[in-house]
Amino acid sequence: MFLDELTEFPRNILECLRQPLEDRQVNIARAQGNYIYPADFMLVCAMNPCRCGFFPDKNKCRCSEGELAKYWGRLSGPLLDRMDMYVETSRIELQKLQSIRQGEGSARIRQRVVEARAVQEERFRGKKYSFNGDMEAGELERYCELGREEKQLMELAYRQLDLSARTYHRILKVARTIADLGHSERIREEHLSEALAYRLTDGAWTRKRRGVSHH
Repeated sequence: MFLDELTEFPRNILECLRQPLEDRQVNIARAQGNYIYPADFMLVCAMNPCRCGFFPDKNKCRCSEGELAKYWGRLSGPLLDRMDMYVETSRIELQKLQSIRQGEGSARIRQRVVEARAVQEERFRGKKYSFNGDMEAGELERYCELGREEKQLMELAYRQLDLSARTYHRILKVARTIADLGHSERIREEHLSEALAYRLTDGAWTRKRRGVSHH
């Protein structure tokens, strides 16, 4: 499911996504009884940094701190905790747009994804799920085993980024997938660093929700 202009949705509607994102099902309670429907889906969202779209460029952005707080306040911490990754993208410079250098092609990317999916399907053969993102917390120690250096990195990140237990587990799952894409049996520091990079905007999101601008 793709939600464009995420913060334009009412907050109470967005909060309704928390249960299906966590439990992979929707529970509807009515006078006649409770009804449970499967809801195993991938959520992808996109949004502008503010109403006018120019934050944090204060030369162009005309949003007040109150408007920023209201805009970002529609995204709660518990909802963000249930997302595996969120990444801020900056304005693309003209020089890069005009560059003729080509990156990795779609066909090659698809091949790497298919190979990583095959690795995961084999890893979880015989279980009720097939992919890293569906691992339960109790199985992370087995499938996301960390060495000494990796544990030290995650301990540092846990303290400095004030991670929740749910976010900590999601980072491990993302790192496991990054390792699979790189044909690595073990999760290494570089895999954890990349996974953490997809969460390093935590502090920025908190500041924006409070209406504090960058300097």
